[in-house]
Parts: sequence; structure tokens; C-alpha cells
Amino acid sequence: MKTITVHELQQNPDVPLVDVREEHEFVEGRVPGAINLPMSTLGERIDELPEGPFRVVCALGGRSARVVEALEARGYDATNVEGGTTAWAEAGFPLER
Repeated sequence: MKTITVHELQQNPDVPLVDVREEHEFVEGRVPGAINLPMSTLGERIDELPEGPFRVVCALGGRSARVVEALEARGYDATNVEGGTTAWAEAGFPLER
């Protein structure tokens, strides 16, 4: 499974970012530009995933890792963001609300 750090994510913001946290988590604060496709609804919304390479983020990196593994098995070019939105905030990067 491919992974990147929040610092690598911040350095290359042009690659689409999918946030798989639940909507109530997403509205509390997210990496700027992230789109919300909750893990719990991803199966029925799979057609909403970006075309081409994209990154996947959650709160700490666990849910996004499971999503990336499942998507890679289906041929998607997905990369997990280590440490998730929590690591992004702890690094001092801004959250969008």
C-alpha cells in the first residue's frame, strides 16, 4: 500500500484528496480541498471517486488504510495519508471548516 506523510500532502495539493470520515467529523475540520466520501457510504458512491491518482485521509490513518487497500484491489491508484487529519493539524497546517 502506498502512503505519504502530511508534509508530502501539503507540498503537493493538486492531487485530489478523499476524506473517508463521517460527515459530522468532516464538518468539524478538514484538510483544505478534501471531498467527503464517508467509508460507510463508499460502496454506493464509488462512482464519485476521482479519476486518476488520489489520496485518502481519515482521522488517524486506520480507516483510510483499509479503504486504500480495498480500492487498490479494484485497480484504483489510491495513496493513504499517514496520521490523517489529526497529524495534519498537529503539524500546524490549516483546517477548513
